[in-house]
Parts: sequence; structure tokens; C-alpha cells
Amino acid sequence: MVGRGSVNQEIYDSLLLLQHRGQDSTGIATAENSGVVHMHKASGQVREAFRTRDMRALLGEIGLGHVRYATKGTASSEEEAQPFYVNAPYGIVLVHNGNLTNTRELTDELFHKDRRHLNTSSDTELLVNVLANELQSSISGLELDPEQVFHAVTRVHERVEGSYAAISLIAGYGLLAFRDPFGIRPLILGTRKNAEGQDEWVVTSESLVLENGEFEVVRDVEPGEAVFIDLDGTLHTRQCATDPQLIPCSFEYVYLARPDSVMNGISVYEARLRMGERLADTIAKHTPREAIDVVMPIPDSSRPAAMQVARKLGVEYREGFYKNRYVGRTFIMPGQAVRKKSVRQKLNAMSSEFKGKNVLLIDDSIVRGTTSKEIIQMARDAGAKSVTFASAAPPVRYPHVYGINMPSRHELVAHGRTIPEIAEELGADFVVYQEVEDLKAAILEGSDVEDLDMSCFDGRYVTGTVTDEYLAWVEGSQES
Repeated sequence: MVGRGSVNQEIYDSLLLLQHRGQDSTGIATAENSGVVHMHKASGQVREAFRTRDMRALLGEIGLGHVRYATKGTASSEEEAQPFYVNAPYGIVLVHNGNLTNTRELTDELFHKDRRHLNTSSDTELLVNVLANELQSSISGLELDPEQVFHAVTRVHERVEGSYAAISLIAGYGLLAFRDPFGIRPLILGTRKNAEGQDEWVVTSESLVLENGEFEVVRDVEPGEAVFIDLDGTLHTRQCATDPQLIPCSFEYVYLARPDSVMNGISVYEARLRMGERLADTIAKHTPREAIDVVMPIPDSSRPAAMQVARKLGVEYREGFYKNRYVGRTFIMPGQAVRKKSVRQKLNAMSSEFKGKNVLLIDDSIVRGTTSKEIIQMARDAGAKSVTFASAAPPVRYPHVYGINMPSRHELVAHGRTIPEIAEELGADFVVYQEVEDLKAAILEGSDVEDLDMSCFDGRYVTGTVTDEYLAWVEGSQES
């Protein structure tokens, strides 16, 4: 964020809006125009991490913030929290959403060729060091200008593989944002005028931040594009990739993003409604009509799809689960034991809604199956006569290596199992999944986007750099 007054409170408020994207750790960095950088980061959620004294110390008219859940590196480790900072050639702070897939090669290059030392296994620390090294190589004089910044980002694209939507603060110069050449992770630019008529800018993952801060949506940052906002509030942009193409992550629309966001011109809420429309047809094809008395969502992200399923099937829609909103999202909790324990803390089944009924439960997806199995058992314990479990997403059969924590095939309940075998494993009478092509069509309908990253469903990794050897290495090096 680039403002004309202190930005710390607005960054804090924005992170509260994005808390659904991660509860593992959080951080804010700000910079004064003199180039002095201030930073605070901690484990846990935003409200837990920042005290009044921390906020008062975050001085400056330019800054950035981040909420994290573990994808690479050690889960729940404060050392892995973003932002990351390097002090050469300038004070550079960086946050990023995504996952780099050539971390082994980059680590080796940084140590042996670039002479840069890494303190953690975080790919964000890798990315800020690659950027810093390329900025150092691009400098032709004492001052840093936009041309040199864009040249550095071009070199970053050439060296780095995987997904990354990055925002960087360059002390004394401005704010830099850039997106990987496939646009896998979201990044959107907004602006507003302050009371004096001066431009203020924000770059963020989701459009709801802009609406809340009364910013006007300018546009999505293009795949491969770099956006540089200098301290005067002047916007500079440049396409820095040779062959950019927009292939955003389908799981943003299935689960990760808030429904009131618009990404790549696609409303998340409307996409989820269309998922329900198409899922209803598949349910009708594979499930006896008499096996469904009532449709219930697993709150919250599956609610739009469940409403459409109920409407299209002509079945009563009910809310059978009450959600405790003070427990984090189970999907992005770091370990299986923590996930399993948290399900009953998060959800309570109301027996009056279940007793004696054939229940159709709708969830956004089934990943490891741990949560789904617990929920199905809760429905039975609450008196359900039968339980059909339907997923608004297709079977997750492959690891997601672009920034969603699905690292290991043997953890995925759909990997190597037929749908009847999955139903038996989960304890459901029937299990129904969205078809792959139906999910794709539901998300893309009415938009200019032509393709999606569906790698966790179809095994097609859009960057073209993910090998079987890499997948085996990821599975061997990461704990669940």
C-alpha cells in the first residue's frame, strides 16, 4: 500500500479481511520516505499478533502485510513468517503468495554463485534474495529507476519457476508488485484520491480489500507484469515475461477465496453458484431420488453450491451444522491430528435437523478426507437415516504444488481409490463428485479467461516444469 499518511492501520484492517487465507502467522512492514524500514511479525492470527506498541512502531507512508499458512518450510514457525527482509543493495522487504518449484536449484545458485546466505527453508526468503541479486546486477548508477526495476523482474522470471504473486517494498524508492507468467495466484491493483486529490494505491490478493478501503478497482495485475509505484505516487508498469498466459488456480474459486471477491474478472460467489447447478445434474444421475430428503452445506464456502443443488433438485435446503467462527479453517491447519481434533470444535450437528432423514451433505471439496469422515460420523450420531456426501470439486488425485498445501499423494483420499471405495473409507452411503469439465465450465462461464490450473484434479501442471522426480522429492521432504 502506498498512501499519503501512516498506512499501518489500513494494512492491519486489510489483513483482517484476508485472514481466511492463513492463520499460521502474520506480519507487517512499513517504510518512511527516508528509507527507514519497520517490521513486526508473529505466529497466529492478526488480532493476536499486533499490540498497540507494535502498531505505533510501524511508521511510514508505504507498507505491506501478509497472512500465511504453511506450504513450504516448517509449519507454525515464526522464522518462516512473512515479510522477509534483505539489506543489500537496498532495504528490500517482500511478501509472496504461491510456491516456487525450483527451490533446490535456486538455493544452490544463491549460495555458490550469488554468495547470498539463507536462514530458513522458506521460498519467500529465496524469492527476495533472487530479486535483490537481480536489482544489484541491474543498477547502473547511484539511483534506482523503474527501467532497472523492470529489468530485475525480467531476470526473476527467467530464474524462478512455479507460482508467485509478490509485493515488495524497496526502501527509499517505492512499492513493487509482480505476478508469475501464468498468473496462477491472484493480484489486483486499486487506487483512490485522498483529501488533497493525490493518488493512493493498493495491490492485494482479493478485491474485497479494495471495496472495504473505498479504492477503485483499476485491474488485475497481468501474468508476468510488474507494477512499480514510486514515492511520489506515480504508477509505472511493464510486461516482463516473454510468453505470458493467464491460467489461474481453480482452487481459489472452489475454496480459498472469499465469496465476495472478484478474481480475474470472475465473481467467486457466482462461480460457486454455477458449481452447484452442475453438481445437481451429476447427483441426479448417480443418486436415487428417494435417498435425499434434505440438502445441507458444510459451512461456509459450500453454501452457494448447496443452495443451487437444493433448488435444482427440488429438495428442502436446511442448515444442520452450526459453525464456531472462532476456530481456524481446518483445511489450512498444519497437521492431521490438529485437523481432526478441530472438526468437532468447529462444527456442531443439530440433531433436530438430522433425525430420521436421508441427508445430502455438500462440501466444497474432499482433500485428505479426514474432515469429511468426521462430519459424516457427526451426521450419523445426530440421527441421520443415510448420508450422501457430494463435493463441488472433482476428486483431488494429485499434489497441488502451486501454493495449496496438498503435498503428498498418499494423503489424498481419492488417490488410487474408486468412488465406491472412497465412500466406504469416508463412511458415506453415496459419494458424488463434480466432473472435471463441469468445474472448469462453471468457473469460466461468461469470462474472458480461457484456461485454469486444475493440476490437483487432472495432473496437468501448467508451468511445464513439474517432474515426477520433483513430486517424489516434495513428498519425501514435507510432513503433512
